[in-house]
Amino acid sequence: MLKIGLIREEKIPADNRVALTPEQCKWIHRNFPDIKIIAQHSPTRCFSDKEYTAMGVEVKEDISDCDILFGIKEVPKELLLPHKTYLFFSHTKKAQEHNRALLKKIIDQKITLIDYECLTHDDGQRILGFGFFAGIVGAHNGMMAYANRTGAFKLGRVKDCKDYRTLIHTYFGLKLSKLKIAVTGSGRVAHGVLEIMNLMGIHEVEPFDYLHKQFDYPVYVHLKGRDLYIRKDDGTYNRENFHEYPEEYKCVFGPFTKQTDILMNGIYWDKNVPSLFTIEEFKSPEFRIVSIADITNDTKGSIPVNIGDATIEDPIYGVDKTTLQRTKAGALHSVDIMAVGNLPNELPRDASRYFGEQLMKFVLEDLTKGGSAIIERATMIKEGKLTETYRYLKEYAEGN
Repeated sequence: MLKIGLIREEKIPADNRVALTPEQCKWIHRNFPDIKIIAQHSPTRCFSDKEYTAMGVEVKEDISDCDILFGIKEVPKELLLPHKTYLFFSHTKKAQEHNRALLKKIIDQKITLIDYECLTHDDGQRILGFGFFAGIVGAHNGMMAYANRTGAFKLGRVKDCKDYRTLIHTYFGLKLSKLKIAVTGSGRVAHGVLEIMNLMGIHEVEPFDYLHKQFDYPVYVHLKGRDLYIRKDDGTYNRENFHEYPEEYKCVFGPFTKQTDILMNGIYWDKNVPSLFTIEEFKSPEFRIVSIADITNDTKGSIPVNIGDATIEDPIYGVDKTTLQRTKAGALHSVDIMAVGNLPNELPRDASRYFGEQLMKFVLEDLTKGGSAIIERATMIKEGKLTETYRYLKEYAEGN
């Protein structure tokens, strides 16, 4: 009998999502009789202990007898159980400094870490993620930031909606002002943003028309990698080449900063990818953007004026255009930034259902069989040792 534990989320601020919903656990028990799922007691999970118990899932505090432990966000290092197999988002793949101690502890405790972010199909496409719902919530919050700043229309909070269906109902009769919105990216986040653009009745236009025409109704332009980056030497774009050698590319988003009111950022970024705009462009009087929803949320990343996380309770802050210092949202001579690291927490039940479906379709059976190419690619640490693919993290993991 393989025992899978759903661990309580302990990272601060608390996360209320879960890898498997009660109904999904019931389905697994019925179709995989050799698997037993145990839910660790949690007062904050979006599905209550009673909901799990009602579906035949044992709920208890001590889950040390489980073989595999499913979480969502990083597990506090002091709560790690030695010699276990964990699945969660470790946020260490890019050698993020704030999680160095976590990775070191995982190695010291001879733990096996399978990172959700690294679960990919053979073509490199990610299998799991909350990106779609991050895009949904991020787009709404980006529009809300603009509404709060300008008073042009009104939007409530996603977190006050019971579920996604309820959120959609709040858009009935919504009348938007004349404005231009730039949407960047081509992955799950961007798909979520586009869903909200369409639900709000915002019209898509081509990049050329966006830059050269004015409209009497709200419009958006969808900019993918090829629209945003070109090689410095010959002006071409190739996706694989860009991801391998991003430092050889430059960003051509500049003209859009002069024609955009709201920027919805869902573009891929790592440390060698150029930012969408420069600090000089941000300070320029021609910089028209007043609200930025940085949904992928890399501090000083693709949005160089992202100066850190906000929270679900207070998701928007301003950045002064001269001093670059943090201000209150809506302050004069500032641009509003929406940068929250756990956006799907505003729709936790919907986001958890979506995540669990993908987990059951593409990962669960491979785990029960003891592994696969998919599992192998995502295993960052095997029994306390960095695997070959992630050996580049050796210096990061061993540092102080």
